[in-house]
Amino acid sequence: MDVKLINPFINATLNVLQTMAFIKCQSGKPYLKKDNVAQGDVSGIIGFTGEQNGTVSVTFDELCILKVVSNMFGEEMKELNDEVSDAVGEITNMISGQARKELEEMGRLFHGAIPTVITGKNHKIESTTKGPKIAIPFTIDAGTLTIVVCLENKFDTTK
Repeated sequence: MDVKLINPFINATLNVLQTMAFIKCQSGKPYLKKDNVAQGDVSGIIGFTGEQNGTVSVTFDELCILKVVSNMFGEEMKELNDEVSDAVGEITNMISGQARKELEEMGRLFHGAIPTVITGKNHKIESTTKGPKIAIPFTIDAGTLTIVVCLENKFDTTK
């Protein structure tokens, strides 16, 4: 997978958390994810179609998402609930949208679907596309989140 296709997701994650939740986060080193087990407690997933099919997932550990949503709502969130799950879907949608906009500026066209949210420790995220899964860990003062981008290799990505 072309690394230039991953950077927009990193940029979007940093920007969305800073803009919407007033949180600065630190991105870690991307790595190839080999399993389907999410590294957190709640995940938002969005599928893509267009130039390539794929998915992006954003997985938060519980303390991280509670801090993010508390900052977004301006009130302390103490447990994972429907409001937090809805916020995860919206955050995932914002990250996906900003990343797709940056990709479009690079001449790459992708369309996003409606986000799905999965909760539970060690939940699994099965990608419907066949391709490498690139995971990027992020840390904030309250915990961690990981984005995973999977794009199938159906077209030449050396454009």
